[in-house]
Amino acid sequence: MSSEALRTALASALRSRTRMVERLREQGVRDEKVLAAMMAVPRQLFVEEALASRAYEDTALPLGLQQTISQPYVVARMIEVLHAGRELGKTLEVGTGCGYQAAVLSHVASEVYSVERLRPLLDRARSNLRHLRLANLRLKHADGSVGLPEAAPFDTIIVAAAAPRVPVALVEQLADGGRMVLPVGSNEQVLVLIEKNGRTVRETRLSPVRFVPLLPGTE
Repeated sequence: MSSEALRTALASALRSRTRMVERLREQGVRDEKVLAAMMAVPRQLFVEEALASRAYEDTALPLGLQQTISQPYVVARMIEVLHAGRELGKTLEVGTGCGYQAAVLSHVASEVYSVERLRPLLDRARSNLRHLRLANLRLKHADGSVGLPEAAPFDTIIVAAAAPRVPVALVEQLADGGRMVLPVGSNEQVLVLIEKNGRTVRETRLSPVRFVPLLPGTE
């Protein structure tokens, strides 16, 4: 690609990203730090080349390996719920996928640990993220259904796959005062907010969603 063509492509992507953020505002996302993070991360770097023209549509897109990149609204909404009235602090992401949500989180949280069970997908995420040089982001090949006990506790946990029920291991790895958001359910899924205060764990059901299932083990 010539330098002129590259400049044109980058300018077009920037306009599309700006429209995406404007759409998020219209959809009710109000957290300026979250919106700035969504603006900062070039989503086209995280999708298949053949789908680059659709990178800023408000839809999930296939990544291969039966995985998807979540739609922008869902990414922004989940992070906004976690950020409301507090800082994210030390954050665990379960399900790195292509690395997009981890990149957005890195602009909001002080530290981000992201785990992915599929080695080929994690390798792709590392490649996608390399040029962004996000010093506060760490990736690990691990079974996210059991969290990351060696780095726990976490102030925040965000899960990018649907569990049939709230995983006990993840609740146990939440710090006192911590929050977790995750999709729960099989055929019908709902986004659930978990808030931990001492021995009290409160669950709040938020909205219907559709995610790939949270599977155990690594591949």
